[in-house]
Amino acid sequence: DVYKRQLMTHSTALAAERKDSAGTPAADTALEASRATARRHLAAAHRLAVWHDLTEGIYNHFTVAVPGTDDRFHVPPFGLHWSEVKASELLTVHHDGRVLDGEGILQRSAYSIHAPIHASSPAHAAVLHTHMPYASALVRLEDQRLQPLGQTEALLLDQIAYDDSYDGLARDWAEGERLARVLGNKSILFMGNHGILVTGRSVAQAYDRLYSLERYARVHLHALWTGRPVKNLSPEQVAKVQYQIGNTALHDGQASAAKPAYELHFDALLRLLDRKEPDFKA
Repeated sequence: DVYKRQLMTHSTALAAERKDSAGTPAADTALEASRATARRHLAAAHRLAVWHDLTEGIYNHFTVAVPGTDDRFHVPPFGLHWSEVKASELLTVHHDGRVLDGEGILQRSAYSIHAPIHASSPAHAAVLHTHMPYASALVRLEDQRLQPLGQTEALLLDQIAYDDSYDGLARDWAEGERLARVLGNKSILFMGNHGILVTGRSVAQAYDRLYSLERYARVHLHALWTGRPVKNLSPEQVAKVQYQIGNTALHDGQASAAKPAYELHFDALLRLLDRKEPDFKA
């Protein structure tokens, strides 16, 4: 049918454009190491999401592109509680919907939303979709646009795209492609009447954004719940905060210059997880 032909045409075009990033033993070793890291980090993100109340049991989906490829990604099989996810149990899924490796069920909405977004840009290497409570409450408002109420909001405002066209469950490539167009070059998608989607060039970057977004949403809602007038930052204040966070010369010490803050944060979370639930790496 038309849907299958679109998938195969898209997949063929991607395969034709693909370039082998390996070619030497050292490159092969580095590539395998990056692939193992991607698996571990994706498993860790699922476990951490349980800790941070960002999950709905077996529902929603986190994925990461397989390093060195542009046509496949990892996702846990549907039916695992997120507290059970292990690196070795992840599926490898082609952009045409075929499961290339692993055993279990590929959730249709996970494929339909994530595959087109992964395909749209290398910046969307990690794609995290949740119905986390506070941020999902915000997207249920008649106007889901965020108000610049404080510093944390200012850090995120320029990263957010808004989808106001909810039309039921995502069940085909076309819906994922539409979401990819709405997202564009942003890293956070507010999905009206639905939930949140966050992307990054790595699991660490995406998870740091997801965690920060939910904490922001919680503070935002608490401020609104007081019933008292809120105080917005001015456009000039927002611009200053965004400049400060984007200017590496203003960061704290040499550590943050050598390694982004989101990596330091994720590394810290991995250390905690490794002490309490080391089997995520298995």
